[in-house]
Parts: sequence; C-alpha cells; structure tokens
Amino acid sequence: MDGRPIGVFDSGLGGLTAVRVLRRILPEEDLVYFGDTARVPYGGRSRETLLKYSRQDLRFLRSRDLKAVLIACGTVSTTSLETLQAENDLPIVGVVEPTCRRAVSVSRSRRIGMIATLASVRSGAYEAVLRRLDPSVEVLCRPCPLFVPLVENGRFRKGDVVIETVAREYLTPLLEWGADTLILGCTHYPLLEEIIADVCGPGVTLVSAGEESAYELKRLLKAQGLRNDRERQGETEFYVSDRAEDFEQIASVFLQENLRHTARRVDIEGY
Repeated sequence: MDGRPIGVFDSGLGGLTAVRVLRRILPEEDLVYFGDTARVPYGGRSRETLLKYSRQDLRFLRSRDLKAVLIACGTVSTTSLETLQAENDLPIVGVVEPTCRRAVSVSRSRRIGMIATLASVRSGAYEAVLRRLDPSVEVLCRPCPLFVPLVENGRFRKGDVVIETVAREYLTPLLEWGADTLILGCTHYPLLEEIIADVCGPGVTLVSAGEESAYELKRLLKAQGLRNDRERQGETEFYVSDRAEDFEQIASVFLQENLRHTARRVDIEGY
C-alpha cells in the first residue's frame, strides 16, 4: 500500500478530463491537480518555454510528496516527457503512447486522424508512435488552435454557434480524407466531445488522450505495487496559477460538483 497522492498537471482546465476518469477507476486515491491557468494555452509556445513551464509545474507538484505523476497535457507530453522522466525519480505518465495504442486497436480502415495543439502537431510525436505500432496506418494531423482558449472561456456547450462553427471547420478535412478514428490529442478536447461527435457522426471512433492515460497510470501503479488499498474515498486538491474563482466556475460544471473556495492559487514562477 502507498497512501501518497497522485499528481496531475495541465496548462489549464483540460487535465480535468483525466481527473474525472481517475476518480472513477481509482476512487481510493488522493489526487493533487495543478492547472497553469496564468500561462494557458501552451500550444503555441517554443520547446524551450514548454520545458521551463513543465519543470516548474512538476517542481510544485513534487512539493506535495507524490508517488506518481500524470502529465495530462498533450503539448507537454509530445515535447518534454522524456526529459522530465530522465530528470525525476518517480513514475511519470504522458498521454501519447496509451492513446496511440488504443487508436490502432479500434481503427478499421487504418486511417487515423489526430487533432491537437500546434506544438503537438509540429512535434510529430503522435505520427511517430502510431507508425511504430502499425506501419500500415495512414495518419492525418490537424492543429486546432482555437479549441483551448474557447474551452477555457466556457465555450464548450452544444448549441454554441461559435464552437460548433470552429469544430466543423477543423474536422471537415479529416472526414473528407476518410478517417474512421479520431484522436483527441489534447486533454481539453473531451470537453467538446459531444460537439465533435455530432460533426464526425457515428462512423468515427473518438479516442480521448485523458481517458487512455488515466488507464495507463492505473496499470503502472498496479505493476509497481503503488496502489492505495484503503476503502475510503480519495480526496482531490486543486491548485491554479491565476484566479481560483475563474477556474472553479468552469471546473464545477465539468466535474458536476461545487468547487467554490476549494481551489488555491500558486505563484508558479517561484518554482
């Protein structure tokens, strides 16, 4: 038994998609979530800046005495994961490998689409892993730079003409190309899953980076004997780098619970 918490971090709200799954599949575990809301979005940043930010995010989380970390950020996973794993002596899971394994397993036509931030698309990480897993697959990646800021501003509900218009513009080329599987390569995107599913239709299987990485972390904890075997419900601490009230308002809608006065602000530049 290991009662230490699991750390989760993202550039903002997106990592809550992973938190929601972790709470369901590892209900006994304590979680510490950090959202870098003062510096979101990460998607257009340079590799050097992303590594700086992710090191600071991880240093803060490690001050909480963690047993493992889930990087619930596609951009950091594609640009900085290997460096962070080499620099730290605890298990760190990213989103790319488990998500690609799932996509390869469900695709019938071997045409897999991937949407993510510009930095993730530029990295080529998803394409490289998909082709390593199955050289026969065809991959088409599309950056969706407006998705993260729209989600962070609460524009993720069905019926919102702005987000629905943007989604159709981004997704139509992938559908015309013939993708039968679509990787949601940024953990913000499952907040748009209902809208994306409507645009894509029933013939396209959606694969969520947040969900697949949460299951990967569960497997890793079991393999390394790090599970918490208590019977009580775990607790989640929320930290952000900007106004806690803004985070709590949208996070409460997504997690379907009242987070008022539970999130705390951190001066991330001090780490």
